Amino acid sequence: MTPAQSAKAALLEQNLQLAAAFHDRLPIAELVQRRCDFVDNLLRSAWQQQGLEQFAISLVAVGGYGRGELHPHSDVDLLFLLDEGLGCEAEKALSEFIAFLWDAGLEVGHSVRTVAETLKQGKADITIATNLLEARLLAGPELLFDELYDAIRSNDFWPSKEFFLAKRDEQHSRHAKASAFDLEPNVKSCPGGLRDIQTIAWVAMRHFNASRLEELVQYDFLEPYELEELLECQHFLWEIRFALHMASGRDENRLLFDLQRQVAQLMGYEDATQLAVEQLMKHYYRTVRRVMELNEMLLQLFKRATLGHTLEIVPINEDFQRRSAFVEALRPEPFARPDDIMRLFLLVARNSNIKAIYAPTLRSLRQARQQLQAPLMDVPECRQVFMEILRHPRGIAALSLMHKHGILSAYLPAWSLIEGQMQFDLFHAYTVDEHTHRLLLNIERFSQPEQKDEFPLGSILINQLPKKGLLVLAAIFHDIGKGRGGDHSKLGAVDALAFCKLHGLNDHDGRLVSWLVENHLVMSVTAQRRDISDPEVVADFASKVRDAVHLSYLYCLTVADICATNEKTWNNWKGSLLRDLYFSTQRVLARGKEKPVDIRARVREHQAKAKKELLRRGIKEKELDTLWTRFKADYFLRHQPNQIAWHAEAILKHRQDEPLVLISKHTTRGGTELFVYCQDRPKLFATVMAVLDNKNINVHDANIMTSKDNYALDTFVILEQDGEPLTQLSRIQSIRKGLEKALSSDNPKPPRFRKLSRKMKPFNVPTQVSFLPSSRHGTSMMELIALDMPGLLARVGDTFHRCNTTLLGAKITTIGERAEDFFILQTDDGLALNAEQQQRLAEALTQALSQPTLN
Repeated sequence: MTPAQSAKAALLEQNLQLAAAFHDRLPIAELVQRRCDFVDNLLRSAWQQQGLEQFAISLVAVGGYGRGELHPHSDVDLLFLLDEGLGCEAEKALSEFIAFLWDAGLEVGHSVRTVAETLKQGKADITIATNLLEARLLAGPELLFDELYDAIRSNDFWPSKEFFLAKRDEQHSRHAKASAFDLEPNVKSCPGGLRDIQTIAWVAMRHFNASRLEELVQYDFLEPYELEELLECQHFLWEIRFALHMASGRDENRLLFDLQRQVAQLMGYEDATQLAVEQLMKHYYRTVRRVMELNEMLLQLFKRATLGHTLEIVPINEDFQRRSAFVEALRPEPFARPDDIMRLFLLVARNSNIKAIYAPTLRSLRQARQQLQAPLMDVPECRQVFMEILRHPRGIAALSLMHKHGILSAYLPAWSLIEGQMQFDLFHAYTVDEHTHRLLLNIERFSQPEQKDEFPLGSILINQLPKKGLLVLAAIFHDIGKGRGGDHSKLGAVDALAFCKLHGLNDHDGRLVSWLVENHLVMSVTAQRRDISDPEVVADFASKVRDAVHLSYLYCLTVADICATNEKTWNNWKGSLLRDLYFSTQRVLARGKEKPVDIRARVREHQAKAKKELLRRGIKEKELDTLWTRFKADYFLRHQPNQIAWHAEAILKHRQDEPLVLISKHTTRGGTELFVYCQDRPKLFATVMAVLDNKNINVHDANIMTSKDNYALDTFVILEQDGEPLTQLSRIQSIRKGLEKALSSDNPKPPRFRKLSRKMKPFNVPTQVSFLPSSRHGTSMMELIALDMPGLLARVGDTFHRCNTTLLGAKITTIGERAEDFFILQTDDGLALNAEQQQRLAEALTQALSQPTLN
């Protein structure tokens, strides 16, 4: 066995020992130090064996390794510090040393420089300068290392002020690239991660020449309990990083979905009411929130110490003043009474110039928060101030700051239960509390003039609501029941009603808030997963809503909720659906149930408007009437006049023996409309879905019809993967040609589907098929929940064909890794499916969608 092989075997053995020690719950700081000590000894031994001691070269650990923090697969960052140029013999020995380290299995990052070169590059690059601050001599001449050590601590090498500004800007840039509440956070670089703790240490190191965080206590920058909290957070993040390295077998700092379960298991979490992975992530999100608060406070203090700027002071009252954009307490103990805490945030609501809390005041607030013996809402004076905040036009700004600093949890016990609560899926991109916080900010956006284009209806309705504060309360409680087991909407409705009674709201307002919480998903489900062109569906929704006021509140809550779920959820298609449902319901409520929609009149109206436009374009009326006699009345009811005209003109100009594929050039209901007209054939829907899937196209709506003479009149709304309509002409042509080719072939090739993505693999979504009461005679309504696998709709269409089932319409909804789709079906004989046929179809779908994904 070669020396490198022996070293590699020793490293692997040490990894096993570290894994066993981690399992036995030895302190993580000890394990990190053990790894560092082991690598130190390995490098020093190899340095001697390679005969490098004879040369004027210092072996220096820098970066995280210099800091003494090594995880199982961390990079080993080295600086080979030279007195002067490298001779041939030394160069050869150094190359052999580096090769040895790589062969031994170490991930080495290295540089070879003289002291002068090192200082020059360090002055030019803040990252290099930072790594040098943590330099540690491993082997070689001490004098050479001391020369570098003294130089990087001199005043002309990154003065404290410049260093602080550079690290602050570096942090701002890093925070702008990711959220602290990402689904797959980077424990090192995300806001509140290890890098934020290191930034504090680096600034302290440069300003005070401090070598450890502990020294900040003696410089009065940290209280002892704050240091304890910071180290506790650091050690927890270290544990996650250590487990990530063990689970992945590499230097991995991202809590990827396919690693989260294993990391949770390694750290000792077990499934209970909440999944083990959800418990881990809840602890993680709560930890990074604590780090972010401490980081903000300390960087403010460093700024004051390094820059010495005097901020403009504006008096507010006898207890508080404003320093630039910060609110500052004037009393030594500003939060002696619980309601003093609440009054701070009432000031925030009343003063639009206040954006944050000044560091000494923030420290006092943190102390007061930790000393609370009971929820703030138990105190009558606090309830009075909370209601003032709620009713203030800028109340959401105050609530946002309360959430940031843990005061919303201190006020409302139920909020503390959802703080950091995540759901292990691909749909909810944020923790429950952060999602709700973003929902509140969306409500605020509705009132901003610049948001009128994105939320045209919401910007109108928000100013027409009788009491905006009731909407804000409903937003706070809409998801507050999550994580307890049971229906979170019902649990939240009970909590909301009790809260309203405690805070003195009248019965009407309390019931409205409670109703909104219990029904906050109803409008979204109806718009996205029901056939809202069916008057019965709209009438049923209107009966649940009851009046126009409830409808307006529910619309605003629904839109704000969808937009706050993740950045990709909201699109023009969903906006169009919700607006259509809003106005349809508004008409039903205005008309009253005693005046149902006259379906025949609507058919005649659509035909007349379409005919007027077609005659203007030169289409002969006789040809048009002949064509339309082939179409059933349902076709005219479910398409708008402009669609009917578009279809008719194309059909009349097209050869009957060839498939017609139309793709709209203009956005229709927020998406791109696809129309297929051809002789009906077996598995037509499955064929179209397979082509669209292979083109990476999302289908959101399907309206499947057949003419009296057995021609398909199928309409789909399609979108790109990012939720945008199709715009590229080449893309549209490619899809159209692909469909025409597939529909023209008598023996199409079996479809090949894309592989399941990495993000989807950790999820197991059992296939569920349920049949709903149908509002349309002779039809069955079916809901399907399944993993959103490639080729899902093609498989579903194929199963319909095999079970002698005809598809009439579909609403396709993707919720993260879950497909929640709605289908209108009937038998090939034109009847509703009986119980036996429903059972057979459910079993066939479950079997077809439970098979391993192809490819």
